[in-house]
Amino acid sequence: MKTKETLPKTETSMLVVALAFLALFAGCSFAPEYSRPVVQTPDTFKEMASEQKDAKKQGNLDGICRQPDLGRSNQTVVAALADFFAAEQTRETEGWKSAAPNDGTIRGQWWEIFNQPELNAFEKQIVVSNQNIAVAFANFLAARAVVAQTDAQFYPTVGVNPSVIRSRQPSRSGPSKSTTTTEYTLPMDASWELDLWGRIRNADKAATLEAQATFADLENVRLTMQAELAADYFQLRVVDSQKQLLDSAVLAYQESLKLTQVRRDTGIASDQDVAQAETQLNITRAQATDTGILRAQLEHAIATLLGKPASDFSIPTNSLNANPIAIPSGVPSQLLERRPDIAAAERRVAEANAQIGVARAAYFPTISLGASAGYQSSARQNLISSPNLIWSVGPSLAGTLFDGGLRNAVTEQAQAKYRATVANYRLTVLGSFQEVEDNLAALRILSQEIEQQDAAVASSQRYLTLANERYRLGIDSYLNVITAQTTLLGNQRTAINLRMQQMTASVQLIKALGGGWDSSQRMSAAKP
Repeated sequence: MKTKETLPKTETSMLVVALAFLALFAGCSFAPEYSRPVVQTPDTFKEMASEQKDAKKQGNLDGICRQPDLGRSNQTVVAALADFFAAEQTRETEGWKSAAPNDGTIRGQWWEIFNQPELNAFEKQIVVSNQNIAVAFANFLAARAVVAQTDAQFYPTVGVNPSVIRSRQPSRSGPSKSTTTTEYTLPMDASWELDLWGRIRNADKAATLEAQATFADLENVRLTMQAELAADYFQLRVVDSQKQLLDSAVLAYQESLKLTQVRRDTGIASDQDVAQAETQLNITRAQATDTGILRAQLEHAIATLLGKPASDFSIPTNSLNANPIAIPSGVPSQLLERRPDIAAAERRVAEANAQIGVARAAYFPTISLGASAGYQSSARQNLISSPNLIWSVGPSLAGTLFDGGLRNAVTEQAQAKYRATVANYRLTVLGSFQEVEDNLAALRILSQEIEQQDAAVASSQRYLTLANERYRLGIDSYLNVITAQTTLLGNQRTAINLRMQQMTASVQLIKALGGGWDSSQRMSAAKP
């Protein structure tokens, strides 16, 4: 009668202890518990709060979101933002608010709100052809490949190493008795590191977080390039408007010169008046020609952004016809989810936290399971047969007893890097608040300045009309006309430049608010 074989009690006890040991430490991780660094977030933007307060005093909140007319800039872009703050949202921001993804802000193709078909076409090209975006995308793919590399450490490594070795060994009885043998081996090896201390898990988490941060970097580069393109485009259109204004002034000055020459020929005016008119005309012509330099540079810059050679690219001339737009700005805490650079900085904080766990795991030994199986024989015939089967299996342990403080130094380095990433994250958040406030302030002040400048243009036009009348009547000299013409042209050019600054500030505000991006996009992008 056959009896059932059982393990000795000692081996059974060791097996139970080993299983308990594995169960105890299988989920062990030495990374600190991660939480997003605390950053002081104001309840609302300073500029928006003051603008809302002013709007309430004026009692015109119902019409505050109407698009401002270029000739009536008192309806400011900043005031237009106020309508996007619902009462529920305002109450929600009282006190401190935990950041959460916001689904009610600008999305996707944000540049379309400017209603510029040519700009829309350029923005679609930049995503495909811009080389800065191409570099950032390649970096993201590389980071995602690193995630796949770390994921592979969770699985066993299996290898095969077949060999045919022919050897000659001398016999003890003399060289004439030496033997030559051939050995055929067909082994297969497998090894698997047990992640008892969370080294592999934390390394995989760190790689995943870095991939998410790199994806946010990609989106930040994309947003930056899109904003730069829009700003360059509006600046180019302002240069076209300046050129159109100067060309109109040249035509007007030519008529003035003809009139002065007629008056000189009839003895009413002097050669000095004609010389003054000619000087004014030539100066204005030179100014009109000078605008070509900046326009060419802006055109070349746009070509580079679109990934095209500057020599093969041109944009037809057209004056600025865009109006300021109403921009939803949200609340400050939403910047933590809306800006890709903040998301990238926060993901790198979490990555640095996981790297602390990787460094701490080095204090403990590495335990691996190894197995090998195959066939070995001195003859090829019947190599794969049970008599030629060879195998081995068993765990191995590797640990460092003394390293001169290396592991401690590596852990301190990881902790210092974590503190540095926290500081960088907070600096990025503070910088984002500054950018939003800067552009809100710029839009508010520019709206007032444009209104005042428009009044200056109107008074300059009246001044020129009076100067022309007084000159025709012979009351004043032509110098007064020259002065009035110069004043009017200067004020008109300043008004155009202020509108260019207004459009640029609108673009920069959208960029500062994160464009059409939100942090939920990063979560599914890290895994291949």
